[in-house]
Amino acid sequence: MLGFLKKAFGKTEEAIKEVVPEKKKTLEKEELEEVLLEADVNYELIERILEGLPDTVNRIQAFNSLISIFQYKADWIDPNDHHPFVEMIIGVNGAGKTTTIAKLARRYRNEGKSVILGAGDTFRAAAIEQLSRWAEKLGIPIVATRQGHDPSAVVYDTIKSALSRRIDRVIIDTAGRLHTQTNLAEELKKMVRVADKALPGAPHRKLLILDGTQGSSTVNQAKAFDEMIDIDGIIITKLDGTAKGGAILTIADELHMPIYYIGTGESPDDLVPFKANEYVNMILDEIYV
Repeated sequence: MLGFLKKAFGKTEEAIKEVVPEKKKTLEKEELEEVLLEADVNYELIERILEGLPDTVNRIQAFNSLISIFQYKADWIDPNDHHPFVEMIIGVNGAGKTTTIAKLARRYRNEGKSVILGAGDTFRAAAIEQLSRWAEKLGIPIVATRQGHDPSAVVYDTIKSALSRRIDRVIIDTAGRLHTQTNLAEELKKMVRVADKALPGAPHRKLLILDGTQGSSTVNQAKAFDEMIDIDGIIITKLDGTAKGGAILTIADELHMPIYYIGTGESPDDLVPFKANEYVNMILDEIYV
């Protein structure tokens, strides 16, 4: 797991080393502030992290202050509580939605679960084609239609197919952008309603994909989607391509949502569960002996 984390946060580590070239037993408070700023942590949050810390900070003190950001109450959803378990994947175009769906499907398959995909982004023909290629590559079924068709019909047909075939996991793609945000909101709300008609309680988890290269600026995007349809959790992608790995602290602090996975690269296996203590230790390993 730590190997995957180091791969994901390689550029963040490089940025930290520019601030603290050599590891130390203790760090001046100003140095810790500079490290967090370099990693794209929101400045107001940094002030709260540093509040109460002494002028010279040891590793235990830094760990306790950073890990406290993740100690909020969040409703974690267990896929094994539902059969089939229906997930709706939300996010703007370019955030890595389709690739993340493939990674999730691969992960479930490796766990011995059967999977079906629903190509619910009917706004873009490219999205349907890309997801269909992944389904073929992974050898799993997909429900897809042509560009411009009703995405809610895809939702309904995918869930009904999963029920009839006794499939364990349903993963449904959604459009990332329509002509206006109002159109997007109404479409997503309809898709949620139709999922519940096909299977009461579905979708069981609505996951928002956030592009890690955008850093803390993704917070407002997340809040907008949450207002539309009540997001249940987050996956953060593309962290291997950015030095903004500290933005996870800001995202956790602002949203108080479960962070389920992080993307650590382009391979179908480059998706790992997020664990806050390992994340914090990864940061501290770069600055403390």
